[in-house]
Amino acid sequence: MKFFAWTLYLATCVAAVSRTSPPSGAIVVKQSGTGSGQYSTISAAVATLSGGETIFVYPGTYTEQVSITVANVTIMCYTENTGTYKSNQVTITNNLNAQDNGGNDACATLRAEKDNFTLYNCNVANSYGKGKQATAVAARGSYQGFYGSSFTGYQDTLFADGGYHGLHLRNAGAWFGECTLASNGGGAITANSRTTADDPKFYVIDSSKIVQAASATSDLTSAVYLGRPWRALARVVFQRSVLPDLINPKGYTTLAADATPIFSEFNNTGDGSDTSQRVTYTPISALISKTTVLGSGWATGQIRRTDRRMYESMIPVNV
Repeated sequence: MKFFAWTLYLATCVAAVSRTSPPSGAIVVKQSGTGSGQYSTISAAVATLSGGETIFVYPGTYTEQVSITVANVTIMCYTENTGTYKSNQVTITNNLNAQDNGGNDACATLRAEKDNFTLYNCNVANSYGKGKQATAVAARGSYQGFYGSSFTGYQDTLFADGGYHGLHLRNAGAWFGECTLASNGGGAITANSRTTADDPKFYVIDSSKIVQAASATSDLTSAVYLGRPWRALARVVFQRSVLPDLINPKGYTTLAADATPIFSEFNNTGDGSDTSQRVTYTPISALISKTTVLGSGWATGQIRRTDRRMYESMIPVNV
């Protein structure tokens, strides 16, 4: 089955604040008019990192692959409104596919390989299109946060592989808070790869909504599934979210042989939220907390420089 592109919005009621100049000590990226000590590409700035730095990026479309290979890095991008992706003026784009370039991580436009990576107000795109998996963001470290950002692609757009993330979704604990997932085509939203019963990680999609993307070329009523088990013990929860009639009444589809996944829902609304026809469904009686998914570090500062406000973001995820 095809997995499809999604638009993910992380939103909250935060007063509009601009970020139009670099914070003190930041490494500066500027496509034109660069000054002494500044860089014209993000990759060139990243190559100087040893860990603990902040990069500030001025407006522009940067066609490159960016790989973060040291821990404790923040990328802040120019915006006149930090509270929404809609005001973003920085885009990183590339067009590699997984099959011809070594896999989902290797083809990603942004490869966040290490712990404590934070991204603010950046559009990240993989423009490869249909036909092969093509990742926009590979999030492979622990305690990573993505705010006010747009991740776009057609298949396996977000690859969360290992660690814990405040946002293809595989082997990671991930929290998607106050998001909008906009589908470009039929398929499954999540593909979790949990393999052992003692693995504590799972995905929670909280206080979010699912919609049909404006770019979809056909009616997607009942064509979208909430998940499929990439591995046998996949675990995913949708809670406090709006599930429209795009969601197939079965809710979930198959993948891994002899899978016994834990697919749960709680306190959702919308025409697709009726669970009476769900398959491989495990009812729950209470909300799952962010601490359960991410650990106590999210609230105690372990997730570096993320102020725990969720900004409106857009991420198309094809999984």
